[in-house]
Amino acid sequence: MASVFSDDIAIDLGTVNTLVHVIGRGIILDEPSAVAVSNSGGRREVLAVGLKAKGTPGRAPENIEVIRPLRDGVIADFVATEEMLRQFIKRTKTMLGFRRPRILVCVPAGATPVERRAVYESALSAGSRRVYLLDEPVAAAIGAGMPVDEPIGSMVIDIGGGTTDIGVLSLGGVLQARSLRCAGNAMDEAIIRYVRRQHQLLIGELNAERIKIEAGSALVSGDGRDLDIHIRGRDLRQGRAKSIVLGPADIAEALDGPIELIAEFIQRSLEDLPPEVSADICSRGICLTGGGSLLDGLDQELEARVGVEFFRPDNPMHCVIRGAAKVMEHLGDRSHLLLTP
Repeated sequence: MASVFSDDIAIDLGTVNTLVHVIGRGIILDEPSAVAVSNSGGRREVLAVGLKAKGTPGRAPENIEVIRPLRDGVIADFVATEEMLRQFIKRTKTMLGFRRPRILVCVPAGATPVERRAVYESALSAGSRRVYLLDEPVAAAIGAGMPVDEPIGSMVIDIGGGTTDIGVLSLGGVLQARSLRCAGNAMDEAIIRYVRRQHQLLIGELNAERIKIEAGSALVSGDGRDLDIHIRGRDLRQGRAKSIVLGPADIAEALDGPIELIAEFIQRSLEDLPPEVSADICSRGICLTGGGSLLDGLDQELEARVGVEFFRPDNPMHCVIRGAAKVMEHLGDRSHLLLTP
């Protein structure tokens, strides 16, 4: 009866995007993790969240600040995160769901107990009656359809906006879960630094993200996509507008540093596993999920650097939220995977 009068919700609380899945209804919301705040008279007032807040960085008036309440997958602004969650949860409620919902929130594998507690308190304050926490790579492995209940080692790499998470599961349990705070945002910053260093051109974060999505490639060899992109910004030497053209090989050079960090992180994780589990993973391959996994040629480049085959499931950006929803639907069987807040 309780499930009839309340909505159970799974949330992928990401640095760049937040996804909300209502059990029985599917993914209801997929919006940027952004909050527009007005600072006037010493008071902070939330004006907009999600899509309405995203498009204004660098364009808003002085008294309006657009903030990302999460940094590296964990809460950086407690009040803004709480208000963002409250509004997102409010949008998902149905007429029948007058009870406060139970909520399962995914957090990076490397989140500290203090960071987990901050997520727990934010979700609780946002209007839930019960909050559960789950490691993002664990949810990604389940959402990608990997055989996590079989006596075989399965490894997933979830590359999000703030963190790259690794999860290794076998027999329904977690053998390894860890995080590297280098992912999509670090790639954007690497592109900004490269354009500044090589062409003395200043570009913003939104422009760098567009470059990564439209012409980004991980293949330094130049065997990937063949697409040039025109970039316009401010010349740092002359102070006036300037245009340049970058190709995939340029972007691959810019992204070499973050990709090398991710490859070393994966290699260290494989070395720390028992030999039998490592052998399973080397024979079956490693699953790539998250928005960062969509970078052209990333699977091939990581395979060349790590020496293990990589593959992507269908719709890798939704693996975490799908897995979280499956755990929420079967809490009795999956309760051992939940984290202590």
